[in-house]
Amino acid sequence: MIELNLPKCRLRLEQREGKPYVYDELRRKFVRLTPEEWVRQHFVHYLIDVLGYPQPLMQNEVALRLGETSKRCDTLLYDKVLRPQMILEYKAPHVALTETVLQQIVRYNYVLRVPYLVLSNGLDHLVCRIDYDTMSYTFLSEFPSYDSLE
Repeated sequence: MIELNLPKCRLRLEQREGKPYVYDELRRKFVRLTPEEWVRQHFVHYLIDVLGYPQPLMQNEVALRLGETSKRCDTLLYDKVLRPQMILEYKAPHVALTETVLQQIVRYNYVLRVPYLVLSNGLDHLVCRIDYDTMSYTFLSEFPSYDSLE
């Protein structure tokens, strides 16, 4: 797999029927190792190991209802009273973080109304802070610590 613009982490890898799998600490099971999953696992480890985000308050592959369709956001972070605080969406490293990709996470936020949206392809990362009082948003230059989240 490609080297990412994230700190290196130790991943539990195994082969099943000739295909690579990685252990997902949040789902507590081995999942197929795709380029997007490679990004997810590195980003989740970055949040937990480097930034100190609490693992018990994070969840991967969260189901959402958008009208008549079911979707899944890649990672959802909760605050200490279990209100959603951040949606994280990952793409494979070869997928550019375009307006179309941003619109996907914005649609998820119609349901969740979180203050932070994060996009990453492992090489580029976008962090957006939403202010619902002024109905505005700001792209942050650095990733917030868990304690600084509102």
